[in-house]
Amino acid sequence: MIEILGKTQVDFVAWRRIAFIVSSILCLLGVVSIIQIGRGAANLGIDFAGGTSVQLKFSRPVDLGQVRTLLAENGLKDSEPQQFAGGDRIMVRSKRAESGQVGMAQRVQDIFSKGLPDNPFVVEGTNEVGPAIGKDLQRAALWAIGISLLGIIAYIAWRFEFKFGVAAAIATLHDVLAVLGLFMILNREITLLIVTALLTLAGYSLTDTVVVFDRIRENLQGRRKESLGEVINISINEVLSRTIVTSLTVLLVLLALFLLGGEVLHDFSLALIAGVCIGTYSSWFVASPIVYEWRTWERAKVQASAKAKAKG
Repeated sequence: MIEILGKTQVDFVAWRRIAFIVSSILCLLGVVSIIQIGRGAANLGIDFAGGTSVQLKFSRPVDLGQVRTLLAENGLKDSEPQQFAGGDRIMVRSKRAESGQVGMAQRVQDIFSKGLPDNPFVVEGTNEVGPAIGKDLQRAALWAIGISLLGIIAYIAWRFEFKFGVAAAIATLHDVLAVLGLFMILNREITLLIVTALLTLAGYSLTDTVVVFDRIRENLQGRRKESLGEVINISINEVLSRTIVTSLTVLLVLLALFLLGGEVLHDFSLALIAGVCIGTYSSWFVASPIVYEWRTWERAKVQASAKAKAKG
């Protein structure tokens, strides 16, 4: 097959401290985002905050800009209209705090009946989520992410060793927190679809990390004369081309979804685009350096203990 990068000699271990500072900032943003979500101060979708969605099918395609204008003129400027393929179906989503939710479904129907009298429609469905259900969904989402991280630790610990499992889990949590922090900065809405993207990202990040760890394990057995830092650098450089090609291939698909997938998939694909980039970075500069620091600390501890016994 075509070799993209050729033989590289990037010193990833030497960049670990700068990477740890960058990653700490990303994780801090993610933690702030989680705190904001817990306080209800984040930009939560109706899945978590509670609200109403109404789906309408018109006789003819409608202009989404005109729909937004009608909603804004009638006191629903913060509602979110989404248009489906074909242009004749519209879903209007409104959070509980934004409209009071008093007769929300009927209110939307009245707006379009008066604003678009020459384009009749039928209501295909309404969905209401109360605040109590929203809180339950928040807890369920946190449980799903927590259980997935425990599963990662168990799998990597079984396949490699415990410290590799912890490093992989930290890297995966880092990726999830970084994407949450990015969404907070961009004021993007947090919905169940974004939680789905985060869980998908966790699986992708784990796969990428396992590839690197697999090569490190092989080289630790075959390159016993080299230092741990050299082995890690050699291992990452050996799979660097494969990782970049894989990430670029996935990004091409996600960019197509982002640009052509419509409003419904916009935030979902954005979360995955950011996640793939951050996940690739974390497998190089977070997961492997954590293993390096941990093993170096263990070795220094053993050497210090040996010296203490020798002096005693």
